[in-house]
Amino acid sequence: QVQLAETGGGLVQAGGSLRLTCLVSARTFNKYTMGWFRQAPGKEREFVTAIRWFSGSTYYADSVKGRFTISRDKAQNTGSLQMNNLKPEDTAVYYCAAAESSTWPLPGAHDYNYWGQGTQVTVSS
Repeated sequence: QVQLAETGGGLVQAGGSLRLTCLVSARTFNKYTMGWFRQAPGKEREFVTAIRWFSGSTYYADSVKGRFTISRDKAQNTGSLQMNNLKPEDTAVYYCAAAESSTWPLPGAHDYNYWGQGTQVTVSS
């Protein structure tokens, strides 16, 4: 059983930064991939980035490459999403998710078994 909880959303002006954190509760998480997804009103859930928990390998959607950075702290059992140079189109509810899969990269939301409750990120122009 895996539980995920996001924190760190909020309101920021365009060009600003936010850092999201996902706290993982699990007996063991080394076989998992952590992903970040987002969903804007009226749109489908969209892949943002993912990290392999054991190796630290990362993968990004083109829309955030160079602006967002995913990381994890294995000792603290937390994953983070550092978002810089935010744009109004980044406005969405952001979710962290976990998948126990050997496939890599893993951008499909249907591949993830566990989801956090989501945190709102709003970027004003």
